[in-house]
Amino acid sequence: MGQKISVTVDSVVFCKVNDQFKVLLVQRKNDPFKDQWALPGGFVEEGENLETAAKRELLEETGVKVESMQQVQAFGEPGRDPRGHTISIAFLSRIFCEEHLKASDDAKDARWFPIEKLHTMKLAFDHDEIINVAQQFL
Repeated sequence: MGQKISVTVDSVVFCKVNDQFKVLLVQRKNDPFKDQWALPGGFVEEGENLETAAKRELLEETGVKVESMQQVQAFGEPGRDPRGHTISIAFLSRIFCEEHLKASDDAKDARWFPIEKLHTMKLAFDHDEIINVAQQFL
């Protein structure tokens, strides 16, 4: 009997404004972590390429379309998602302006947050850890 492990993708999108980096977060519309801020992302569909999935979820949840992404790392600590064992592949994008955001799909809201303000927030899942790792690529 095979074990059930889900694969998700998360997008860490940074933009730089006046020498300050900001990160794009969405407010979750549904449980788990309803109403908490999180990285845009979601489940990979069957037959879907990982980067394609990350771009699709980013566009669906925020309205932001990016041309290229860099794979950062896989995050698979058991217990990171209360719905079951989930492995997330994180992708990094850098954009040079604060694009107009349009929250939709699973996102209630989408906003840019200064990186240095994140330590005061409790992000969903292990997204604070993912952002910390992605920052090393800036």
